[in-house]
Amino acid sequence: MAGGLVVTGKSQPYNGRITWFVVLSSMVAATGGIIFGYDIGISGGVTSMEPFLRKFFPEVYTKMKQDSKISNYCKFDSQRLTSFTSSLYVAGLVASFFASPVTRTFGRKPSILIGGAAFLTGAALGGAAYNIYMLIFGRVLLGVGVGFANQSVPLYLSEMAPPKSRGAFNIGFQFCVGIGVLVANLINYGTEKIKDGWGWRISLAMAAAPATILTVGALFLPETPNSLIQHGNDHEKAMKMLQRIRGTTDVKAELVDLIKASEISKTVKHPFKNLAQRKYRPQLVMSIALPFFQQVTGINVISFYAPVLFRTIGLGESASLMSAVVIGLVGTSWTFISLLIVDKLGRRTVLKTGGVQMFVSQMMIGAIMGVKLGDHGGMSKAYGVLVLILICIYVAGFALSWGPLGWLVTSEIFPLEIRSAAQSITVAVGFLFTFLVAQTFLEMLCHFRSWIFVFFGGWVAIMTVFVCLFLPETKNVPIEKMDEIWREHWYWKKIVGTDQEYDESKTDEA
Repeated sequence: MAGGLVVTGKSQPYNGRITWFVVLSSMVAATGGIIFGYDIGISGGVTSMEPFLRKFFPEVYTKMKQDSKISNYCKFDSQRLTSFTSSLYVAGLVASFFASPVTRTFGRKPSILIGGAAFLTGAALGGAAYNIYMLIFGRVLLGVGVGFANQSVPLYLSEMAPPKSRGAFNIGFQFCVGIGVLVANLINYGTEKIKDGWGWRISLAMAAAPATILTVGALFLPETPNSLIQHGNDHEKAMKMLQRIRGTTDVKAELVDLIKASEISKTVKHPFKNLAQRKYRPQLVMSIALPFFQQVTGINVISFYAPVLFRTIGLGESASLMSAVVIGLVGTSWTFISLLIVDKLGRRTVLKTGGVQMFVSQMMIGAIMGVKLGDHGGMSKAYGVLVLILICIYVAGFALSWGPLGWLVTSEIFPLEIRSAAQSITVAVGFLFTFLVAQTFLEMLCHFRSWIFVFFGGWVAIMTVFVCLFLPETKNVPIEKMDEIWREHWYWKKIVGTDQEYDESKTDEA
């Protein structure tokens, strides 16, 4: 259909190859994803640990252990408990708007450095917490780190990567998120067995390990050629950096496009205001719709509360944590598969495939829990295993598609003049709905019961149709030529106009 048109660009093709220099730089930057994933995974594990609940959330512990009349679906329903998880995302939401001007004015590298420093401080406070206020303040600082890292790292990776491999490089961020979730689940499984009940401190404090790598590594990261031109107007320095990261001296075609994009960006004094212009309407819609859809897949129900969910269906504490490890392993594996195929099959194909997989598995999970899990007692072991398998299928679908591509597509479609502003909106919308899901899920689980999976499955169906109709293919399109895909899309060309009209608007701005 028309929505799948691929534009190869009208300029001379870019030269270059994947170099070790760009690989190592991207690996350091992508460490921000490990911390993000670790913070996602660790909260669900520690909130199912009985010593942690006894110390900070005694009312939840009492309901879980002593109240035999309360429904399976309502045992963990506590606003204080959800505030521990969701406070990170409120802080990330606010921080993302501060991160945008820092990234635009000073470059990608300073934002990554600030994010790493905030991660370190938050991890220290969490591990040493002796009351609920110290615990949540540590989460807030982690949220500041996530806000800066999620705003700058995907942009950094997209700008450093060669166009033909941009998908794989950017998905490296989500792959690191998956590694972080898996490591968190493994650590939770191990620390839960520590006697005297202080294992949760290790779980929270271990976020300092990847945070140290990111903070120290950021000191040595090179700035992207895009950023060097945008801030210093040093074309010679940008050319040398471009030659180094592309592994060739012939970078004229790409350099010309970067300079042209920078000149246009310097005419824009208020990027957030400019986003409202008609010619940026597709990018504005995508900066809101894609992170919204990514969160209403229901993935964070699994990421945050997998151990809680498994305890809901009757598994023990240790078995629930081990089930979360299995899910983390599945997610990481399928994100790696996405990394390998996304630049071959294209973004649209992968998103549609993952959408169908998530929809079917969620509907089946809802049906089984609706029939086999009542308000009291648990499931049989066979049905519990079946639910675990279906959740793994669902997680595999997300890890293949909306997990990595939600970050990839939004980091590659924005012109330089609005890039940091649009990315901050993407991050902020993601955090807003992550917060809403995190804060309301346990209450929704209590009221919706098994229908919670049908609710999220319905959103998966809607977002898959949205991709089919409105998201053009971005595979192999140079990042500075991405504006052309909208002018050849069956719907968006009605909004942004023809090539001639678009070029005239650019000339008028200059």
